[in-house]
Amino acid sequence: MNDTTRINVLLIGGGGREHALAKAIADSPKLGRLHITHPQNPGLAKLGTPVDVPVGKAEIYRLTQYCDKHKIGLVVIGPENPLAEGFADALAAKDRLVFGPNQQAATLEADKVWAKQLMRGASIPTAESRDFTNLDRAIAYVESREEPPVLKAAGLAAGKGVVLPSAMDEAVAFLTDCLGGKKFGDAGRKVLIEERLSGPEVSVLSLVDGRNIYVLETAQDHKRLKDNDDGPNTGGMGAFSPSTRIDDRTMDIVQREILVPTIDALKREGIDYRGVLYAGLMLTPAGPKVLEYNVRFGDPECQAIFPRLKSDFIDICIATCTGKLSDIDIEFDERPSCCVVLASDGYPESPKKGDIISGIPDAEAIDDVVVYHAGTALDEKGNFVTNGGRVLSVVAVGDTPKAANTKAYEAASKISFAGMQMRTDIGG
Repeated sequence: MNDTTRINVLLIGGGGREHALAKAIADSPKLGRLHITHPQNPGLAKLGTPVDVPVGKAEIYRLTQYCDKHKIGLVVIGPENPLAEGFADALAAKDRLVFGPNQQAATLEADKVWAKQLMRGASIPTAESRDFTNLDRAIAYVESREEPPVLKAAGLAAGKGVVLPSAMDEAVAFLTDCLGGKKFGDAGRKVLIEERLSGPEVSVLSLVDGRNIYVLETAQDHKRLKDNDDGPNTGGMGAFSPSTRIDDRTMDIVQREILVPTIDALKREGIDYRGVLYAGLMLTPAGPKVLEYNVRFGDPECQAIFPRLKSDFIDICIATCTGKLSDIDIEFDERPSCCVVLASDGYPESPKKGDIISGIPDAEAIDDVVVYHAGTALDEKGNFVTNGGRVLSVVAVGDTPKAANTKAYEAASKISFAGMQMRTDIGG
């Protein structure tokens, strides 16, 4: 392949998900040069050229000029915030594709109340709910319930805007934080109060090219901080792929009753959806029901799935952007994977930064293991240090789920830093 057929790529985002995406992009023979927006992540810094302009909504024109100057042919947007802020709309051009839905489509994740209304209108199975902007009315409604419901900030809250209160005072405190305080800012100006569903949770990720839906490998996330699903909700403490809880029959129901009606409902709203559609589901006794939609790859589900991806990710992005998913086959390693997240001391409330991390090279030396950087940085001596809540994702692929689990924890045991938090039951 000569250079004229290669494509320059800009990757937006700086977490563990983006490190997984960057490695997949870097592995493609179609890649010209990879440009990155977050070189402070050492994993990303090894793979790409840092963008030398501000990366923000207010100065999006600077990033557009950068793309023009460096002949960026494909932009891959990892996190939800840039999608909700309209980065896809601003960066798309006649000679430049953007992998990620436009701002209107991103409302599916950015506004849980709007998403709920869409589901109701399309008869998509989901929990019964009501939304509130008034604190007193919200508290009165919760107090009228026979059992504590699920409480959700309607906007984007970095995975921390959902609580399953075990007592009334916990529910009132969350509602006060959202509607009466400033903990979640604009994301908490409206609250969704849902019935509490029961059953196992699974994540179904698919690609949508405006017309076609391509369902990817499944994954199962662990949200709670501690073993046995105890402790506070987090952005995710680990995942495994494929999920052991969704069979072919259930997947057929998900596609027929959830994914296809969702895309059809978006079309009726005049929305051309292109990118990742992530459905967080609960497998209730009455069948699968939608807990939430995301408009991007999940984190850490992405880290669990991508080590199994065998197809060219740039080809996948281009097919998604150009309406040609029906023309490609996406191949995955049949072997399962297990992803273990290592979190910093104090996470999720007040993660500690600056602790030296040791053992990453030892972990990566194990066959079929990859370590993705999320909340890491380099200090002045070149040491890896903690720089966020979820620090690293340690992922292993094995012949069986048990083998992947054992290998992931063997690799994680090589890594240490002060106050490191890790669940010991991921995929177990």
